[in-house]
Amino acid sequence: MTRLILAIDQGTTSTRAIAFEVSPSGSFSAVAVSQIELVQHFPRSGWVEHDAAEIWRATLQTCREVVRKAGGVDRFAAVGITNQRETSVLWDAATGEPLHRAIVWQDRRTSDVTTRLAAEGHEAMVQGATGLILDPYFSASKYAWLLDAVPGARERAARGEVKLGTIDAWLIWKLTGGKSHVTDATNASRTSLMDLSTLQWREDLCDLFKVPMAALPEIRGCADHLGDCDASLLGRALPIHGSAGDQQAALVGHGALAAGDAKITYGTGAFLVANVGEAPVASTSRLLGTLGYAADGQVAYALEGSIFSAGSAIQWLRDGLKVISDSRQSEAVAQTLKDNGGVYLVPGFTGLGAPWWKPEARGTVIGLTRDSGPAHFVRAALESLAYQTRDLLDALKKDGAPPLTRLKVDGGVTANAFAMQFIADICEVEVERPAFQEMTAMGAARLAAFGVGLTGELWTAPLEAPAVWRPRMDEAERARLLKGWRGAVKAAIIAAGGDET
Repeated sequence: MTRLILAIDQGTTSTRAIAFEVSPSGSFSAVAVSQIELVQHFPRSGWVEHDAAEIWRATLQTCREVVRKAGGVDRFAAVGITNQRETSVLWDAATGEPLHRAIVWQDRRTSDVTTRLAAEGHEAMVQGATGLILDPYFSASKYAWLLDAVPGARERAARGEVKLGTIDAWLIWKLTGGKSHVTDATNASRTSLMDLSTLQWREDLCDLFKVPMAALPEIRGCADHLGDCDASLLGRALPIHGSAGDQQAALVGHGALAAGDAKITYGTGAFLVANVGEAPVASTSRLLGTLGYAADGQVAYALEGSIFSAGSAIQWLRDGLKVISDSRQSEAVAQTLKDNGGVYLVPGFTGLGAPWWKPEARGTVIGLTRDSGPAHFVRAALESLAYQTRDLLDALKKDGAPPLTRLKVDGGVTANAFAMQFIADICEVEVERPAFQEMTAMGAARLAAFGVGLTGELWTAPLEAPAVWRPRMDEAERARLLKGWRGAVKAAIIAAGGDET
């Protein structure tokens, strides 16, 4: 029976494919997986790039391996895709080859453009239309940079000879042999070019950012039919029936589908997404208005807070400082200390995201003494996850959202029990981690299964019980630690020449 879904999870540090079996009752179980790490390129300070051709090769290889492991392509009903958002690709429409390395969501090279647009007074209009502030994080300024950097690309784009898109659009183009140039509405909502109310590209925004609409993909719903895989790739023309950016896919995977539900994914960055219901909410706390999902006529909006460095701070401990040899060691090393010793790490390696939005900030450590050692750096990196999460939850509360009593979490860092308990303590919430933690891939699979008709509901409760951490820190200790953290953030912003307000 064709009750398998092939979920593609193209992330910042790796590309994965997972086969999910969908039971008649609507439960999902992973039956095969394949993963390939992705090379990171840092050509200049603040610049981050990926090789889009490498991403495509890894996608095809992992999909083929999973299809083989799961018993052949005839067992599959559809393909779902989830992806690192905002990362921008420019490619040749005739050859299907990328014309430049992809510019990654973390990249800050266009900060001068967004700063200039803000100084000219455009931010209120952009935020009112898209829910997004003016920041190099989003795709529009990256698109414009690519068009200007590649000789002749801007002129060719106006003629439809080159294409622009986020990673979902790039993979759909490649999977369909160039027959579908489409993106889903959640990814489109991260470009600064889509109207959040109409879910369509806006000509005035494209003009502002100097991005020709002829080069942009068509916007579709998250569970729509997005095209069919070329039969030569996997052995059969599987329909692509689900797509969402990674954070929105995780929202669906967790089943956070009602207003007031929230989840945070701890990956390379960390992303809080809170479902606010059927209408956009304008943030006054510099959170982002965004689309939660759009499927089968149902549209849910969200407020989002983005932390640029979460898991990447742990990677820095391993690859940069070399104080741990494996990310899993961080938990044991942190617990060798009774407390943080007054040491705080502000992981602003590529700037600070919400609610600060200080692209000029860089990583900062304060509180070092002669007693400080490698374990203090490890503990400070793990504790920074909790402090940054607390900043986001405080901003969400200021925007009128009801206080959370439980925060749903996923991502690689959630395997670290020390970090999860510290988040519960600092944020004063219960932290819930599902038994199956690959929520981004799960969300893509659920959207595809729903779109192709394998399930009648977008989400059903999993059979396995989640792990839960509850707050146990006293208020005085929490207040003391938070005061130290806020002083550290202030120091990081001032050190980079910024205004701490």
